[in-house]
Amino acid sequence: MAELLWEVFKETTIDTLKVIPVLLIAYGLMEVIGHKAGERAKALVKKSGRFGPLYGAVLGTVPQCGFSAGASGLYAGRVITVGTLIAVFLSTSDEMLPILLSENVPIGTIGKILGLKVFFAALAGFITDFGVRLFRKRHQKPLEEPINIHHVCEHDAAHKEEDGILKSTLLHTVKIAGFLYVISFVLTFLLDFVGEERLSALFISTPVVAELIAGLIGLIPNCAASVVITQLYVEGIIGVGPMMTGLLVGAGIGILVLFKEHDNPKKNAAIVGITYFFGVLFGVILDLLKVTL
Repeated sequence: MAELLWEVFKETTIDTLKVIPVLLIAYGLMEVIGHKAGERAKALVKKSGRFGPLYGAVLGTVPQCGFSAGASGLYAGRVITVGTLIAVFLSTSDEMLPILLSENVPIGTIGKILGLKVFFAALAGFITDFGVRLFRKRHQKPLEEPINIHHVCEHDAAHKEEDGILKSTLLHTVKIAGFLYVISFVLTFLLDFVGEERLSALFISTPVVAELIAGLIGLIPNCAASVVITQLYVEGIIGVGPMMTGLLVGAGIGILVLFKEHDNPKKNAAIVGITYFFGVLFGVILDLLKVTL
C-alpha cells in the first residue's frame, strides 16, 4: 500500500506540474476576456428580450467565472427572464475549458461539448420562458416591476478592479491546481487500486443513476464540482451523458448569488430544480442515443 501511495504521489505531482503553465495561460486569457467583455455581455443580455435564452446560452460559455453570478443579480433585479437565467446556468462551464485544454483534449471535441451546452441551454431556457408565460396568462398574473440592481453590478465590478488581472490569474491558477492535484490523486489511487474498467463499468452500467449523481455533484456551488466532472470524463470513468449533466448543472457561484440577492426561497429552489431536471434529462438523452465525442 505504501509503495502504491508513493507511486500515485509521484505521478500526480508530475502531471499537475505539467498542466500549471497551461492553466496560467488559460486563466490569464479568461481574466482579460472577463475584464473586457463582462459588462458588455451583461448589457447584451439585458437588451435581448424574448431571445434572452439564446443570448444567455451563448454568452454563458464565455470563460469567466462571474457571469452566472452576474446573471443571478440581473434576475434578482427583474431585468432578465427566468429562462435566460437557466440558460446561463446550463451553459456556464466554470473550470471545464482550462482543464480540457491542459489535458490536451482535441479542439474539435471541446467545440462539440461547448456546442451541445449552448444548444441544450437555449432550448431549456425557451421552454422555461414559454411555460412561465403560459402560466401567467392562465392565472392572469402581471409581470413584476423591476428593482434597482446597481449595487450588485457595482460590487462585482469593484471586486474585479481590486483584484487585478495578474493577481486573479495567479490566485485562480494556484487554487485550481490545488483542486486538480487532490482530485487527480484520489482518482489515480482508485484507478490503480480498483481498476479503471471496474470503476467505469460502475457508471456505464447504470446510466440514469450516473446522470443523477453527476447532477448532484454539479449542484455544488464551487469550482471543484466542474473539476471533478471534467477529470472523471478525461480519465474515462464517466461517459458523455454524465459528463454533460454535471457540466450543465454546474452553475458555479451563480446559485449562491441567486439565494443571496433574490428573496424568494421557493422560486430559487424551483430554479435549481429546473436546472437539475434539464441537466439530467439531456444527459440521459445523450446516453440513450449513444453519443460519443
